[in-house]
Amino acid sequence: MRISVSADEDTGVARVVLDELRARGHETIGHGALAAGERADWAWATEATARDVASGRADAGVVCCWTGTGASIAANKVPGVRAALCWDAPTAAGARTWNDANVLALSLRWTSRAVLTEILDAWFGAEVSADAGDRANVDHLDRIGPSDRATPGRPGVAP
Repeated sequence: MRISVSADEDTGVARVVLDELRARGHETIGHGALAAGERADWAWATEATARDVASGRADAGVVCCWTGTGASIAANKVPGVRAALCWDAPTAAGARTWNDANVLALSLRWTSRAVLTEILDAWFGAEVSADAGDRANVDHLDRIGPSDRATPGRPGVAP
């Protein structure tokens, strides 16, 4: 599997993610602080990984920033990407199973080596749900766009 990985800093588990993925037999593409000459800011680095996934250049992505929140938000701006910020193994398994997440967002500050291993085990060990309700939700996510946004204060009502 080819996995695109970005980080806005070369700190915490940023390099460990690359090492762990390679040890599991995956090919990696680095962005941001993990690639010489690239802009390392979280929005730019994350966008590069998200575009790799959306274009098919990568089968999946891992995006990292200090909290993981900014990277998750930036990745989800790219059509075709379903990024999930995961702090533990059950969240990672659920994101893959029920949400068909194709990008894993991690916190460089809070993710330890031990927790990273557990998260990756759960992420790669989970099967995407074939349940009709779960698939309908994921299909709906793929159709949500700017014109589908609800009117503030009136959920589900298009402007």
